[in-house]
Amino acid sequence: MGLFTFNKTPNDVLPWITINSMEQLIDILNNVSETPILLFKHSTRCSISSMALNGFERNWTGNAKCELYFIDLIKNRDVSNKIAELTGVHHQSPQAIVLRNSNVIYDATHTSIDAERIETIISKG
Repeated sequence: MGLFTFNKTPNDVLPWITINSMEQLIDILNNVSETPILLFKHSTRCSISSMALNGFERNWTGNAKCELYFIDLIKNRDVSNKIAELTGVHHQSPQAIVLRNSNVIYDATHTSIDAERIETIISKG
């Protein structure tokens, strides 16, 4: 019987940008504009987080214009905590937060993360 391993990083199909530092996060959040951004917080030690990430990647069509940012919570917990502080969205894992013009327009956790719903919300403007 094989050993089950969790996703350690996002796949190469989607244009993920990995956030690795507090400075990078602050720069990204200071420049949120009309083009939405999605922050995906992922724990590489959690099977539910891996399931949520896989589901998101499988269902994201890319039809909605949005920048995709990935945060590895094990390596960058300080970044995750800062996101919670600056957005007012309580930390969860996994978690997807979408911002437009510095306002949270969507947030969901665990199995509630829905790529199709996110794309619909983004497309409605």
